[in-house]
Amino acid sequence: MAINWILESVDQSASTNEDLMARWRAGQLWEPIARKAITQTSGKGRLGRAWVSHAKQALTFSVAYPFKKSISELSGLSLACGLAVIKGISQASGISQEDLKKQGLGLKWPNDIFLNDKKLAGMLLEGGQIDSSQPTWLVIGIGINLTTDEALENCIQRPIASLDQISQVEAMDADVLWLAILKELAETIELFEQHSFAKFQDEWNSWDIYKNKTCTIIQNEQIQHEGFERGVDDQGHLLIESNHQIQKIISGDVSLKAKA
Repeated sequence: MAINWILESVDQSASTNEDLMARWRAGQLWEPIARKAITQTSGKGRLGRAWVSHAKQALTFSVAYPFKKSISELSGLSLACGLAVIKGISQASGISQEDLKKQGLGLKWPNDIFLNDKKLAGMLLEGGQIDSSQPTWLVIGIGINLTTDEALENCIQRPIASLDQISQVEAMDADVLWLAILKELAETIELFEQHSFAKFQDEWNSWDIYKNKTCTIIQNEQIQHEGFERGVDDQGHLLIESNHQIQKIISGDVSLKAKA
């Protein structure tokens, strides 16, 4: 049965993730909900980073969903959601997934969508289970750059990608994109509830921009692992090959970087 999201759209929010997390903490979430803000003033990314978004330059929204699985059974969910974002972009733009891949669209473990080696979109998953009798509420925050400019890149001090850099995409309607991604997220979540990440493993690996490249895993500004990136396993764990041995990177405050 398809997920029917309650839709909310506001002009401004400090953080749509925090809006929904506050409701979860207060026991005020009952149905799957999607909340979009035209402007986010204190958006959050991974590792405590800020997600900077200006009005009409980005699509920023969060969804909250009550999973039947425990938190330990949701390994790899963020990777599956990355696939949903790509499918939503394809649907909204009318460009096939294969053509998007040829133009440089791809996934970077664990939560990013890249376009030609620059970050186009990111995700942040938060939430949990109050007790074993309750569902596992997860809040999935997604930010996608629609356009960019020099001022925004200077603000975050690194180059970024945007959807208007994809050929055939002149001006993406944020609402059309939002609804397309919500449809794909609903289908992805339902499949994940039934099959876990194993259902998505091969597809995710086909979009992995670092697969078979030499990469480093950095934690607390220190290199923890270095080797060939070999995609992910059926739990969504990153595989790094070094000295003919495979190391599994599960999660945590780590960054994956291609070695120059």
